[in-house]
Amino acid sequence: MSRIAVVTDTNSGITPEQGKRDGIFVLSMPFIVNDKEYLDCVNLSQDEFYGFLAEGADVTTSQPVAGDVIALWDRIFDEGYDEIVHIPMSSGLSGACANARIYASEYGSKVQVVDNHRISVTQRQSAYDAKYLAENGYDAAGIKKILEEVKNESSIYITVDTLDYLKKGGRVTPAGAALAKILNLKPILSIRGEKLDAFSKCRGIRQAKKIMIKAIKNDIENNLGGYDPENPDIWLAVAHTRNEEMAEEFAKEIAAEFPNCCIYTDSLPLSISCHIGPGSLAIACSKTVKGGQPYPSNNR
Repeated sequence: MSRIAVVTDTNSGITPEQGKRDGIFVLSMPFIVNDKEYLDCVNLSQDEFYGFLAEGADVTTSQPVAGDVIALWDRIFDEGYDEIVHIPMSSGLSGACANARIYASEYGSKVQVVDNHRISVTQRQSAYDAKYLAENGYDAAGIKKILEEVKNESSIYITVDTLDYLKKGGRVTPAGAALAKILNLKPILSIRGEKLDAFSKCRGIRQAKKIMIKAIKNDIENNLGGYDPENPDIWLAVAHTRNEEMAEEFAKEIAAEFPNCCIYTDSLPLSISCHIGPGSLAIACSKTVKGGQPYPSNNR
């Protein structure tokens, strides 16, 4: 049987250390902070990143350079792997996917780049689904086909604590941000398919959580085939930016709504955090591949 390597990046929330433990290769995403490049989980920790944000530093996302991607692929082949499944973040959110496809064209069919429109905890699940499929006899092309067939079977909803960072990025006007602060308005963003979009707005975090749970229930019923507590094949996650206590509380509320469901909690990747700042809260869902299982280390 061919040896299939699974590659993703730190946008998935999988650290290089976790990837090494679980048999997944992980590229560290680059960031530019005040004109200096840093690599996620290499010389940029969560504490350092949020410290930069608090200082008002100019923080922007970047993409892995061609040499780093190709060097990793070549090293994987040198280690005896026959094929690679490469899972970057959604092509609608970054050019990294399109670039990886260009690099992969030099490898024929040996490198399969997956674009299943995911990021963060849903991208993470795709990486573990790919690992499961590889362990069960699928080749790289077959894994890519399965992951892209279910690209619409996931969604993420995020509420932010402050509009300051969206305002800084030009996604909200200064007047809109000021009004939202006065009225305690909580915008809710969605990531479903290729784009990050505005979904709803409400007053206060309690109402925001209710709206997000309702939205996830609707997605599960209409796009994922419904939820069966006796045979759950839906995977749920709570993600956050420096909001761990509220995330744990939110996970308990979700568990009450979805009996026997695996619920994973994690931080949102820095690539999202730099646009929305600390204090955010998110819920995500996806369907496990046929025969597969969620891989959370902190499931409930």
